[in-house]
Amino acid sequence: MVKSEGGPERSQDDLLTLDELTERVGMSVRTVRFYTARGLVPPPIRRGRSGYYSSTHVARIELVLELQSHGFTLSAIERYVAGIPDDATPEDIALARTMLAPWQSDLPVEMDRRQLETKAGRALSAEDIATLQALGVLRTRGSSYLVASNQLSIGVRLLELDFPREVAVAAAAVYQEHGEQMAKELAAVIQDKLAPAYGDVESEHFREVMERLKPLSVGGLVTAYEAAVARAARTVKARPGTAG
Repeated sequence: MVKSEGGPERSQDDLLTLDELTERVGMSVRTVRFYTARGLVPPPIRRGRSGYYSSTHVARIELVLELQSHGFTLSAIERYVAGIPDDATPEDIALARTMLAPWQSDLPVEMDRRQLETKAGRALSAEDIATLQALGVLRTRGSSYLVASNQLSIGVRLLELDFPREVAVAAAAVYQEHGEQMAKELAAVIQDKLAPAYGDVESEHFREVMERLKPLSVGGLVTAYEAAVARAARTVKARPGTAG
């Protein structure tokens, strides 16, 4: 038996050598070592002078690859991975990966600056780019941009209406705070109530359930938000000294 630092004992038969790991995940030795150095992947399990890798290492690498496919920067991936408990099981990590699958019907499109401005129909200043980023219309990836193309025209119109960037930034902070809390609570519901009903969160059956659930969940969120906005509007009108 081999014991990982802070982890459960595992049979030698369950472990992979570095070469076996790279073949399993389709990644170079250099990249695995880089991810390990950055804390994205735990260090190998030591047995004498040899290092071995478990299903947890595989699950964490697959999560990093999933995050990359969604356009997360390295620093964003580091923040996300840092929030996963050290004792998370491969099943826990697989569930997190499943929930990352796009909840939008349209995936972001990668564009360079010229393509972005062509799509926007106008030149974009650094301030414009920052405002669109705060609005969630785009995010940077190196020298290119990942653009929610179905939302770009809306963002550009707001620029034309002199929408203040500080408002976009403040709104983004609200979305971030409440989005993180909602994600935690929804993950708990799926993990505690939905996943046990299907057993294997890596199965195609469970993945299809999640894909079918996502648009309904987004619709439910929009409906709840609209109802809350209506209640908030009534509260504002009801305040003493408020016009209307």
